[in-house]
Parts: sequence; structure tokens; C-alpha cells
Amino acid sequence: MVFWLIIVVVIAGLAWIRFAPSDPDTWHVDPQVTADQDLANGVRRRIPAGEDTLERLHAIVLATPRTELLTGGPEDGRATYVTRSKWMGFPDYTTIERKDDVIELWARARFGQSDLGVNRDRVEGWLQQIGTAEG
Repeated sequence: MVFWLIIVVVIAGLAWIRFAPSDPDTWHVDPQVTADQDLANGVRRRIPAGEDTLERLHAIVLATPRTELLTGGPEDGRATYVTRSKWMGFPDYTTIERKDDVIELWARARFGQSDLGVNRDRVEGWLQQIGTAEG
């Protein structure tokens, strides 16, 4: 009986992770990036902003598997995206904002204390694509 109770609790927890609503008021916030940082559950980056860098980055982010726009967009100067892990559906949130001549990116995990570098790798991949497109 205890075994089945544990199984039900685990399944309910996994369902909550996959289907928990994403509140834009919670996640669509100013990245406040003052310097590049690798965090335990995410990453912060600043890059120079060209005339269309935000729009190109927006297209690259949306081309990422299992990623969708939560709210905002290039026309607003700030956009927040949700990217879910392939198997478990863990949500990661990335906010990208243009501030004058820089673009700030803040990617972070919703659940857990460590993202095992997943957000850093994803953001670095996006930035490499921007660099490739500019070079």
C-alpha cells in the first residue's frame, strides 16, 4: 500500500512540473544583468545590441525545440520564453531585454537548485548563432 502511495505522489509531482501554469507576472521581469554570471540554476549574459540583434535573437530562440514565447516580444523591448526539457518537461525561463546599446539575457530554472548547466549551454548556443550571423 505504501509503495502505491509513493508512486501516486511521484506521478502527481511530475504532472505538476509538466503542467504547472507559467505566470507572466512572475517570470517576465527585468533581467538586471550587470555582468556575465554563471549561476547554480541559470545564467546571465550581456551582449552588444546591433540594430536588429533583438529580432534575430528572438527568431533563434523560437527555433529552439520545445520553446515558446510566454509574453512580450521584440516590439516591446523585452520577451520571456519557456523552454521545456525533452523527457520530464521541466520549464526553464529566459528573459531577453534590450537596454540602450546592450541586450541582457537571464535564463533560469523554475524547479530545483541546479540546472546542471543546461541554461548556460542553451544561451551560449544562441549567442554563437548570433556571432555566426554577424560574422
